Amino acid sequence: MNGFGGMLSFLLRDGENAARAVAARTRIFTRATSLGGPHSFIEHRASVEDQPTATPRNLLRMSIGLEHPEDLIADLAQALAG
Repeated sequence: MNGFGGMLSFLLRDGENAARAVAARTRIFTRATSLGGPHSFIEHRASVEDQPTATPRNLLRMSIGLEHPEDLIADLAQALAG
């Protein structure tokens, strides 16, 4: 594999509740702890780790699958807009 991968992480300014809400509002992304494969996934990592955890409570991880990029962008945009 060369170049960029299909995985990213980002922090939400408004904290853990905002991160969980964004993950819950996505329609194309599947909420899952296993990232990778042909489908797009989103994960609130801190909620699935043993406590206490060093993972930021406002962190979301995503892996991008084979869905149309514009559909994924629109899904994430609507989830972030709340």
